[in-house]
Parts: sequence; structure tokens; C-alpha cells
Amino acid sequence: MAETLLDVHEVQRSFPRPGGEDLLVLDGVNLNLHEGEIVGLLGRSGSGKSTLLRLIAGLARPQGGTLTYMGQPIDGPASGVSMVFQSFALFPWLTVLENVQLGLEALGLPDKEIRTRALAAIDLIGLDGYESAYPRELSGGMRQRVGFARALVVHPNILLMDEPFSALDVLTAENLRTDLVELWVQRKLPIKGIILVTHNIEEAVQMCDRVLLFSANPGRVVTEIKIEIPRPRERTDTAFEDYIDRIYVEMTARRVERHRQQQMTSLGIDTPMTHVSPNSLAGLIEAVAAPPYNGKADLPDIGSDLQLEIDELFPVAEALQILKLGDVEGGDIKLTHMGKRFAEGETNERKEIIQRALLAQVPLAVHIRRILDERSNHSAPRRRFIDELEDHMAEEAAEETLRAVTSWARFGELFSYDDENETFSLENPT
Repeated sequence: MAETLLDVHEVQRSFPRPGGEDLLVLDGVNLNLHEGEIVGLLGRSGSGKSTLLRLIAGLARPQGGTLTYMGQPIDGPASGVSMVFQSFALFPWLTVLENVQLGLEALGLPDKEIRTRALAAIDLIGLDGYESAYPRELSGGMRQRVGFARALVVHPNILLMDEPFSALDVLTAENLRTDLVELWVQRKLPIKGIILVTHNIEEAVQMCDRVLLFSANPGRVVTEIKIEIPRPRERTDTAFEDYIDRIYVEMTARRVERHRQQQMTSLGIDTPMTHVSPNSLAGLIEAVAAPPYNGKADLPDIGSDLQLEIDELFPVAEALQILKLGDVEGGDIKLTHMGKRFAEGETNERKEIIQRALLAQVPLAVHIRRILDERSNHSAPRRRFIDELEDHMAEEAAEETLRAVTSWARFGELFSYDDENETFSLENPT
């Protein structure tokens, strides 16, 4: 049996809120990493994946549960664990070689060994010839390769990767992913296991042996999926596509169930919402309405066509559900009757549809409109509604919820908002 490199058991992590209460980010998280594995952590923003990486690296401590590395409790920065970040995090005044040597210098190794290992890491990651270059001279992909070389040069047992490809363009990211997997398969990387945080389902299926799906608010591991496809993996293979479909179905099924429970209890003004612009709503509706989908689309297909990752696609799909313009189930999105009318309508009809949807489905929009109707000057400060929302949710969630409703209401001309004065009014309502 492969050696257990890491064991995370019932880990909890929270952060203090300004009001004194704690915001629970991770709750009862369990996972392990065995030698020879790449484990992916997949979920939307806010599910605590990056926080979990910091706990594993020993850069923060949990409020509950245990983290064990190579049989020993993690207590402070763990020797043998390296991290690659989303941002390149290079020192601009140092050359490629000097950036890579930093980790070894901290270990107090002899100068000759430091130089030999750094040059070997640079060569391994495909940057041979750029040792004396400065970060400003490199492309984004090359700078991230320096980040990989710097993490690998210390020969860690575990490599933590926090969305390492998300800041790169599509082609550069694909090239770097492919090179990394090839080096891993050929056992050329001086590491025993990898944990990858990602929002990209295709990336998870391409790279990982196991994928752990995270829920959000708080973050929990809700599903584990083993990717049993031999490498190299081709996106055009039926098995590859089947795994993508399965992950979409797993992720959307839980959101559909949560949405149904909300419908049964009815939405309240205290229901958190994700901001999605009216342009994004219209764009997805139009794409689903057009051929070849004609009103019903497979989420992986429409996401691929529109080049949207789950953090971009799911909030739009959920907004359509809230407004009763679309239904999501079984990995598919289907336009409702009103969604189809929106797709076919001109601007004024679209505005009317959104306004009616807000009045029928979004209590916060109704609440704001009622307050404005009742006041003699038909205006109210933004702070009034933020304070109400913060009685029920975190400050960030309150801000985003009000931003979402404000954006939809302005498009539907339900009420107006003056950003300079931070004031709602009925200045230009229909």
C-alpha cells in the first residue's frame, strides 16, 4: 500500500467578523494524500480550498481537527511541503537563477550544491538558457515556470498548487499543464504527491487521480471521484467527457437541491446572492436559445463554447433559476417559457420580464421598492439596506447580495441607484 503523506481529519477553520461572530470557512474537512497521487480540490470561490492549503503548509492553524504530515502533526511551516501560487510571486530584482536559489539558501546548503540543484530545476522545468534573465523579460508562462522551479528545487514530498494556471492564457496554461503531467508520469519530478486547487473541471480530469468536490459556506468535502483513465488523457475520449459530465451533474445536483429547499421555504431578503450582470444573464440565455441548443444545453458543452469555468457559469445559471428564466438539473440548463420570451424580446420587453421576475421572486427587490414607495422623497440610503442584510450574513455577502439585486433592478427599471451619493430612488422607474 502506498505511503500516506498527508492526513486531514475533521478540520475546522473560521475567521472573526467585525461584529464579533466568527465566519466558519471550513467545517469537518477530511482528506488524505498517498504517495504517487495527484489530488484535486474542486469547487467555487468561498469553499475554503486555498485556506486548506495554507493549513497543510503550516502557514495557519485550524480551530478544530488534526493535520498529519508523514506521521507527524503539522505545527508551523512543514519541511518538505512547497507551494506554487496563482500569482507568480517572484522578486523582480532577482534573476531566474537567484529566484530559484532562494529556498535552498534558506536551508543553509553549500553554495556549490545550491547552484547545481537550482540549475537542474531550471533545466527540468524548461527554462534552460534563461538563468540570467529578470522576471520582466519573461512571459507569464515562463514566470510561472520559475515559480514551479523554485518550489521543486527543495525536493519537497508534497507540492501544493493553488490555481497555478488561472493567470495564464488558454494555450500557455495547456502547454504548462501538459509538461507538468509528462514530467510526473516519467517520474522526473522530485516529489511524492501533489494537491491541486482548481475551478477548472477539465483541468481536474486531465491532471488528477482523485477529485474532491467542495461545497461552500462553509467548505466541506461532499464527493470524491476517482479518475480512472490512463495517462496521457485526451479530451476527445468518451471516458474523459463522461467524467466531466459526471462532475457537472454532481455539482449541479447539490445546487438544485439547495435551490428547491429555498423555494419550499421561500426566498427571504436574507438569502445571499451572487452578483451576475444583466449582460451575463442575457448572454447565457441567448446562447442556450440559439442553435444547436434550441432552449436546452448540456452545461459542460455550453461552458466550453462560452469558455466559462464553473465559477463563472454556475452563478449565471443560478441567477436564471432565481428569476425563473431557466432550470438546472442533471447537468443541463433549460430555458423556461419566460426565458424563451426574454431571448426573443426586444430591450423594453426584456426589461419588463426582469422587473416582473424581481417583484415575483426576489423579496429584497420588493422590500427596497416598498421602502422607496412609502417615503415622501422616494429615496433611501444604501447603508440602510446593508445594515439590514448584515444582521443575517457576513459583510462581504451583504455587499454582493445588494449589488446583485441593484444591478438587476436598474436593468428592469424597478428603481434607480446613484453610486456617487450611495442612494436608491424612484427617479427613473417604470
